[in-house]
Amino acid sequence: MKRNLAFGRVNFILLGISMALVIIGFILMSGDSSTAKAFNPDIFSPMRIKVAPVVCLVGFISMIGAVMYRSKDDTTTNLDELNDKDVNKFEKTQIDLSKKKR
Repeated sequence: MKRNLAFGRVNFILLGISMALVIIGFILMSGDSSTAKAFNPDIFSPMRIKVAPVVCLVGFISMIGAVMYRSKDDTTTNLDELNDKDVNKFEKTQIDLSKKKR
């Protein structure tokens, strides 16, 4: 049984990679913090204030790309491309639906 999902396999893979990038970015931002008793200069390291936010941003932008990605073999069926047999099925379905509305 084939399920008709909104996303394909490639979309889910790209979403997983994007989520991993965001998680890596948050891990890079974590670390020891300063307290009232001791100042930790590591909170201003380039890794925490420049690299990690850029990694998170790339992850979030790639999530948008993963959602919008459309595979090349994904085609929609137009009525112009259907042969006569399929058009007759379509017309019968339309007639059946109109009878059900009454």
